[in-house]
Amino acid sequence: MRMVEAMIRVRMSAHDAHYAGNLVDGARVLGLFGDVATEILIRHDGDEGLFLTYEAVQFHAPVHAGDFIEAHGELIDVGNTSRKIKFRAYKVIQSSGIHDHPSAAEVLAEPILVCSATGVCVVPKELQRKSKGE
Repeated sequence: MRMVEAMIRVRMSAHDAHYAGNLVDGARVLGLFGDVATEILIRHDGDEGLFLTYEAVQFHAPVHAGDFIEAHGELIDVGNTSRKIKFRAYKVIQSSGIHDHPSAAEVLAEPILVCSATGVCVVPKELQRKSKGE
């Protein structure tokens, strides 16, 4: 199995905030995982495939509007049509929320793990356009 990885970095906006304190809904992070999975499947199979299930989703730290999140994915297992992917999302820039400087933010010395999961996607045989050796 060849290693396939992908990463996306996104700034959470006020539009993403769903709860008091500008807290972002965890589903937003899962949506980023879906985008990462799509890229991995295109790179591996030449097709977007379909997301089947998430396993072991864990939310580790809060995400707020203004935070920059990196979502990473790594293909860890390949079946005939199934693709298992390990996901991690990290906060790399954090909105400071200082009242006299509302646009203040800081680059974190160490990224903070905010969510982890594994997921299974399916790419039907007839849609797998890339050979395993590419």
